[in-house]
Amino acid sequence: MNKTILFLFVFIAFSPRLQAQLQSPETFLGYSLGEQFTRHHQVMGYYRHVASEVPHVRFIEYGKTYEQRELTLLFISSPENMEKLETIRTDNLKRAGILEGTPELNIPIIWLSYNVHGNESVSTEAGMATTYELLTNRKEWLKEAMVVIDPCINPDGRERYVNFYWQYGNQPYDPDPQALELNEPWPRGRANHYLFDLNRDWAWQSQIESQHRIKQYNQWLPQIHVDFHEQGVNSPYYFAPAAKPYHELISPWQRDFQIALGKNHAKYFDQENWFYFTKQRFDLLYPSYGDTYPTYNGAIGMTYEQGGSGRAGLGVITLEGDTLTLKDRIAHHYTTGISTVEMGVKAKDKLLGEFEAFFKTGTENPSGRYKAFILKTSRDEDKRKDLMAWLDVQGIKYSNAEAGKKLSGFRYSNGRQESFTTESNDLLISTKQPKSVLAQVFFEPKTALEDSLTYDITAWSLPYAYGIEAYALQNVLGSGAQPVAGAFVANESPEDTYAFLLPWNNLKDARLLADLLKSDIKVRFSEEPFTYGGTAFERGTLVIAERDNEYVADFEAKVVALANQHERTLYPVATGFADNGPDLGSSDIVYLEKPSIALMFGEGTYSLDAGATWHFFEQQLGFPVTLLGLDYFNQVDLSPYDVLVMQSGSYSNLGSSDLGKIKDWVRNGGKLIAVQNALEVLQDNEIGSLSLFNSDEEKSKFESLDKKKKEDRETLAYADRARAYIQGEVPGAIFRTTIDNTHPLAFGYDNTYFSLKTDNLRYGYLDNGWNVGIIDGDDDLVSGFAGKFVRDKAPQSLVFGHESYGGGDIVYMVDNPLFRAFWYDGKLLFCNALFFVGQ
Repeated sequence: MNKTILFLFVFIAFSPRLQAQLQSPETFLGYSLGEQFTRHHQVMGYYRHVASEVPHVRFIEYGKTYEQRELTLLFISSPENMEKLETIRTDNLKRAGILEGTPELNIPIIWLSYNVHGNESVSTEAGMATTYELLTNRKEWLKEAMVVIDPCINPDGRERYVNFYWQYGNQPYDPDPQALELNEPWPRGRANHYLFDLNRDWAWQSQIESQHRIKQYNQWLPQIHVDFHEQGVNSPYYFAPAAKPYHELISPWQRDFQIALGKNHAKYFDQENWFYFTKQRFDLLYPSYGDTYPTYNGAIGMTYEQGGSGRAGLGVITLEGDTLTLKDRIAHHYTTGISTVEMGVKAKDKLLGEFEAFFKTGTENPSGRYKAFILKTSRDEDKRKDLMAWLDVQGIKYSNAEAGKKLSGFRYSNGRQESFTTESNDLLISTKQPKSVLAQVFFEPKTALEDSLTYDITAWSLPYAYGIEAYALQNVLGSGAQPVAGAFVANESPEDTYAFLLPWNNLKDARLLADLLKSDIKVRFSEEPFTYGGTAFERGTLVIAERDNEYVADFEAKVVALANQHERTLYPVATGFADNGPDLGSSDIVYLEKPSIALMFGEGTYSLDAGATWHFFEQQLGFPVTLLGLDYFNQVDLSPYDVLVMQSGSYSNLGSSDLGKIKDWVRNGGKLIAVQNALEVLQDNEIGSLSLFNSDEEKSKFESLDKKKKEDRETLAYADRARAYIQGEVPGAIFRTTIDNTHPLAFGYDNTYFSLKTDNLRYGYLDNGWNVGIIDGDDDLVSGFAGKFVRDKAPQSLVFGHESYGGGDIVYMVDNPLFRAFWYDGKLLFCNALFFVGQ
């Protein structure tokens, strides 16, 4: 090891430059970093020690995790700069055009984020090493910059991993890759409490950790942001510059500075003969990463990846026969962290100037194909409110569109250039604003891909995700008045109420239904449209009748109170006689049984998908769900449950008797909701009647396609193997789906739904059921990349279906409507499956 690097890493405690009272991590913890994993409370203890002994740092708690662990930030700079901490913050927002005025100081902000993935545990250890070095041997740099340390983005996941390792790790450690200590069990420590990948949640902020963090991040908007990670044990270190595709709106300066940073890192790695790679695998496209989200907010956003992760423990033998230790991993992350700060200080004037230019360009002359987006939110106040709240969090400006204006733009729903007229309460998002790039990335109809080899999904456009009709315009529109969310008018308890009616359009309606059922208030819903008092009510309308709830004390008051709590407008009626359509006593007004719901959970399910469903029940819908572990599923009695959710997974640990039990339970009246890869399990075990093809002719056609694909691969150059593989894949693309909204699974929707397809699963139409959502035509891919063979097979395929099976029901979801909790428009569909289907 190079003597200079070694000196920095071992932190000689008697260096005359060290502050008298500040202890090194080794002295404070009682062991050298890398000898063992540091628990979260110890990490927090060290940072509190730093804050107590160094007057010119600021240590704050900015929130708590779901498991009530602290989320913290440490601000480091010189004493002079720390006295002007608020000025540094507001200066940065002035550079971004978010605040008015001229900056007073030239202090860039360098933000280092550690451990977004819990079992990539070296990051937090390296953060302590970097912090100590900056406060001791690098104090001169702190006169020129502000460094922000986030010690651990994901404390819950990290503690899950660290506790596992402390429990099962040998002493001394065993580097054998087959050792128990290097094989953590499901769900592993990568994700947070609800098993969400927080590195995919920067933009959507579905998780409490992300919500707290982004609120802080947007108050500072750093010039550099680094997200520290780990990858496979046998991979060398990765640092910038990133791989293609870069999003087209990333500036030349952002690209160039990544190269400069990479060369500076390489200088230190070359001195140590450490292996590394750049420009491969980790691209800059999907906007919800810890590198891309900062990049679209004007920063130099980067991912650094150390080989290791949960498979590395305190040490592991690699394929080369070397032992990769935790100390090695700390040294590598420590080196890139220090190198990053060094480059930020050296280039501070250019960093600040280009950062200001990034936002000024958006304000004065935005680049990109589209200059404005019109969102037709006049017809859906709930979506309008929710979207406005999300835009506020992002700092994206919006306004009311001028009503009655005739315009022309790209229409999202059909992919054509069309004329339209604006309406009152339509939202206008102009790209002529500081957050221009961020707005364009979120709302562009089609993602521009310079390369189809990507690391994540390739489509996410918000109008599709929210199910909102929208237009993208190539001309700049002036901003109108600032929209004001419509004030909710509280319901009052009327006299002589026969029933309350509640239209069914939004997840908020489902939340009210969940609370009504939990309060043992009986509810019905309409399977046909009807009219009362001149007001039209569509399928799915909830009917909360006095007759059903005679035993409920203060029935009207309780219903009104719950509706007001959820800001839902009730329509009280004094008669069961409808103007048109079924009366309230009709068989078309169906009694809704309060369901007892279970979710299959554990090894064999895909943890991120199972976790997203768990989170949906507890944090979004607010309805109880029982998690059934697959490791003891053979002992489970399914009879208490009405609904069983089978999220995506292999379920390879279920035996034939377990699957037979599920089959019998459905036949005896249960409702099974199967999602994505779970459908393969049903098909393989002859549960339900899924088929791959619609006809013998289609089967023959697809067999010919598969034969051609095989022939093409046989003559393929080895160098082209990756591109050949993705011809049969869809990493995440949006497909137009035709919906039968007369079926209970699609109540609350019109006849089109935009589905995010994240795998190549394909099934033909159901012969013995209802094909509620289908991909019908050859042109239904609307955004993102799908390989040639996926596009060829997609037409005339099932997306959502329902089948009566014996005395029960099976709901088929080929695409996952709860994917990462950000596909807003899919959540009501999942609620329909829970509450309406099969009643």
